[in-house]
Amino acid sequence: MSAPLVLGIETSCDETGVALVRGEELLIDAVASSMEEHARYGGIIPEVASRAHLEAMVPTIRRALEGADVDLGEVDAIAVTAGPGLVGPLTIGAAAAKALAIGLDVPLYGVNHVIGHAAVDELVHGPFPDRVMALVVSGGHSSLLLVDDIVTGVTELGSTLDDAAGEAFDKVGRLLGLPYPGGPHIDRLAREGDPRAIRFPRGLTAAKDQAKHAYDFSFSGLKTAVARWVETREDAGTPVPVADVAASFAAAVADVLTAKTIAACRRHGVDTLVIGGGFSANSQLRDLAAVRCAEAGIELRIPPIRFCTDNGAMIAALGAAAVRRGIPPSALNLPVDSSMPLTQVYA
Repeated sequence: MSAPLVLGIETSCDETGVALVRGEELLIDAVASSMEEHARYGGIIPEVASRAHLEAMVPTIRRALEGADVDLGEVDAIAVTAGPGLVGPLTIGAAAAKALAIGLDVPLYGVNHVIGHAAVDELVHGPFPDRVMALVVSGGHSSLLLVDDIVTGVTELGSTLDDAAGEAFDKVGRLLGLPYPGGPHIDRLAREGDPRAIRFPRGLTAAKDQAKHAYDFSFSGLKTAVARWVETREDAGTPVPVADVAASFAAAVADVLTAKTIAACRRHGVDTLVIGGGFSANSQLRDLAAVRCAEAGIELRIPPIRFCTDNGAMIAALGAAAVRRGIPPSALNLPVDSSMPLTQVYA
């Protein structure tokens, strides 16, 4: 008997993601993005994203089914992002998922978007060991999770207190006059600059912060420090070395993220680290994590870049994990939660 076939739907922000997972095998991952529609505004416009999801939902589902060569009637369960995310886009995805669950008479699983960023790695590198550390970094989240079971045993050790890593990159990108989203452009410039040119601050790393915020992140002060440094140069009529600023800023972010994460791994006796989320595509973070994990004897698992940004595969993976564990499904009146806590893996 074949493993259950789970269809996953992701609509937390601007990507409409639909994927099919059978057991622990990804059959197809289809994505439709509305990023270009938001670029002119310099950020995500929820109403624009919601309309884009409405227009893309049925075509993306059809594309996924055709690509996997399966019939909709073969689907055994539906998984959908219940939160966190933008209310409008989340509601579009949840409505589509509920309609499919009712029409097909199959169970519905509302799952946590952030934890999905970690769960997707099981589709790439295989099942997690008994205990892993997961660092999920994206535009809205910088979260450190201790994972004993991806569905029933996730503990949040730390999170962002203000700007998340990706959000700080977008704001600094705007400060430097780079197109939206700023992350990829800063990453590109950083490769051309000197990461040691400017010593920007490392938030929440001072001794006084360790007791209360050992695993929390703060990048607002770093963003402000970059802004002041640039303004000082501009006021003096001195050219701004954009590549050096980008490299030094990116180095500060990567340093804080990896240092706190490695410390958490050591303290909790964890020898496997998973990094996921859109910001995990950042080259400096990947390179520094690889070096520090090797030095600490920690296995590093980072999904391919196509699984770092929002996608249906991560939602289908987490839904399939819930099905395998026999978790009761969500109710058909499943609400969406824009601030769904990481203590809640599924709704």
